[in-house]
Amino acid sequence: MRSIRSALAAAFLVLAIWSTEAQTATPAAVRPDVLMSGVTTEVIAILKRDAAAGEPTDVVRLVETKILPLFDFQHMTRIAVARNWRLASPAQQAALVAHFRTLLVRTYSSALSTYRDEDVEYKPLRFAPGDTDVLVRSALRRRGAETLTLDYDMESTDAGWKVYDVKIAGVSLVLTYRETFAAAVRAGGIDGLIELLSDKNRQNASRPNGVGPQTPLPPVLVLRLVRERL
Repeated sequence: MRSIRSALAAAFLVLAIWSTEAQTATPAAVRPDVLMSGVTTEVIAILKRDAAAGEPTDVVRLVETKILPLFDFQHMTRIAVARNWRLASPAQQAALVAHFRTLLVRTYSSALSTYRDEDVEYKPLRFAPGDTDVLVRSALRRRGAETLTLDYDMESTDAGWKVYDVKIAGVSLVLTYRETFAAAVRAGGIDGLIELLSDKNRQNASRPNGVGPQTPLPPVLVLRLVRERL
């Protein structure tokens, strides 16, 4: 369980400082892989500094202020809801995005809070001038365990490069929600899915430390995290 949370933490901790860097640079001027590789060392240093000082990192604030601005939550929600997205009214779509965002905030915050000292290595980016959709590939080097791949699907938007999916060991974090979301729509329509997400967020908010780690876990990496929440 710890290795999975560390993997997810590594996948998002690199974005924390990147968002700050991106605010001071033209998005198209800096390659996504260069940005992410450059800030990884800095973010890890911050986490280690806080740990050495005995001061816990405010991961919720870190996620809210630094990481989330880099995500396209509407795109992520649209992928997760799939064809049922077209059945939703604009108001329902907005509600789905808001609730899904809250769910992912707690997922990322819980994972980031368990990150320790794993190393992240970025792979050469296959990138051509004019590309608007790229895959940034990286690997998490774990002591005494197999290396874990962490890949980011990113697109160039008017607001800069945005992440719309993360793949851990080849498994899409966003796509793992599809089955549950589809079942909720079949059972209660779009409003049923909104209610499901709302209920899960209320349950998570009532837990002292956010999402709890004690739920029984299926074997696939990302599904283990998703099914803790849904």
